[in-house]
Amino acid sequence: MVEITRSVYHVNQDPNELIPSIRNFVLDMDGTVYLDETWIDGAKEFLHRIEETGRHYCFITNNSSKNPKTYLDKLHRMGLDINPKTQLVTSGMATIDYLQRNYSGKRVYLFGNPGLKDEFREAGIELDENHPDLVVTAFSTSFDYQDLIKVTDLVRSGLPYIGTHPDFNCPTKTGFIPDIGSLHAYIKASTGRMPDKVIGKPHKEIMDYSLNIMQGATLRNTAVVGDRLYTDIKSGVVNGLKSILVLSGEAKLEDVPHSDVKPDLTFDSVKEIIPWLN
Repeated sequence: MVEITRSVYHVNQDPNELIPSIRNFVLDMDGTVYLDETWIDGAKEFLHRIEETGRHYCFITNNSSKNPKTYLDKLHRMGLDINPKTQLVTSGMATIDYLQRNYSGKRVYLFGNPGLKDEFREAGIELDENHPDLVVTAFSTSFDYQDLIKVTDLVRSGLPYIGTHPDFNCPTKTGFIPDIGSLHAYIKASTGRMPDKVIGKPHKEIMDYSLNIMQGATLRNTAVVGDRLYTDIKSGVVNGLKSILVLSGEAKLEDVPHSDVKPDLTFDSVKEIIPWLN
């Protein structure tokens, strides 16, 4: 039965010859190219082949608990140095861009880790815990109960309410931990409100930001590669990019028939894409 399913979904194949037209790859990180600080087999060779064939890539992550420097340092420890201006997108970066374009000069209450707060301040966004103009919720691993009271009070008051991304769980080396989507459910239970706007995958704002930082990237020549159907693959499908599912992380092949979005291509891992990059 598994082999029949793999045949139906053309695993590790490109039957419609889509890959030759792909010149840019927007790559999820954890579960797609690495797990914790270990490269998934063939991932570095895949990145090298992208560049060797004149293509480009940028990393994209919904995880707003860490600032860009954290990711740059991590990749450096793993033996890879990238250009932070053209090869890295976090939901925090995309949220800052959204705020600068739509809430310029407004005071923000940010529910998030200290590193993200520093990132907001460095971008010129004023943080205010007492009299904010809007609320932004991010993946925080450092909050306490008083923070929950504060954010629910502000959301309940009717302020504009923005979430950096929708993920319910964050993968770790030892399993999943609750992510910001779980907190949004908590806030809704208390206030009756979900965020007015969510920035991260699969939403348009983060994908537009990604295309804008990659030279020559368009909807037609760019593919999203990731291991999650409801964020990575959906971000391609609903925004007009090609989508490639890899089975090295969260999603399993048996999940595909039950998903409301279907990938254009499916591979066991990014390693299996290498032979198609000519």
